[in-house]
Amino acid sequence: MAHDATGAAAAAGSRLTLAELQERMGHPRSSPHALPRTLRELKRIETGPAGSAFGVGPHALLSGSTYLDLDPAYPYACDALEDLRAEVGHTTNYARRDGAHVLYLATRERSGAQPLFSRVGRRVPAHITALGLALLAARTPAEVRAVLGPTLRPYTRHTLTTHTRLHGWLEGVRAQGWACESEHGIPGVTCVAAVVDHRIPPSDAISCSMPVAEATPEELARVAAAVVASAGKLATRLRRAGIR
Repeated sequence: MAHDATGAAAAAGSRLTLAELQERMGHPRSSPHALPRTLRELKRIETGPAGSAFGVGPHALLSGSTYLDLDPAYPYACDALEDLRAEVGHTTNYARRDGAHVLYLATRERSGAQPLFSRVGRRVPAHITALGLALLAARTPAEVRAVLGPTLRPYTRHTLTTHTRLHGWLEGVRAQGWACESEHGIPGVTCVAAVVDHRIPPSDAISCSMPVAEATPEELARVAAAVVASAGKLATRLRRAGIR
């Protein structure tokens, strides 16, 4: 129950009223108010200045930190991101598929640049990210449809919003061995990603993000080669360490 409430508040991206919080948790509005009060005391959620809207509290961070501390792949992934950033000079990311979404677990920003967006801990629809597209390409069309559902929500005018277009895009990902998207989810951002295939099917991927203006064909080819090589090296390290 506590995790449901915290997760609902986190996924909303803004503060929720008590009724909205209960609705997102799947509880009727007639449910008692004791749980929100308990969660406030535990600092898992917090209220706004008026005390009538709920958002994520500071202690919710503890669960995420513990998850990363206990993840055996995480230290290896962080090393891979550092090395890849040093090689390509762009922001690097590590994420894991979570149903129809990808969950960003680590990011290394390029030197001297403003963050393109806050990534770590964000849960983003898989069909709008190169990370998600790389992971979806490891699935059959039937599995992709089952995971994503019948409707693909648009986020920008470049978003893939039909399964026909998505499956055509994924065929290209399978053929070249890496995924690329430009402004599918965030205006002004291009991303290149490849899966880390230490599990079957793959659950993790790494990527490089860059401003659209820098994403020339030559730069995309250079970065893609580096991302694929980095993902392969990381997968090898994880398998040798017995991490599956």
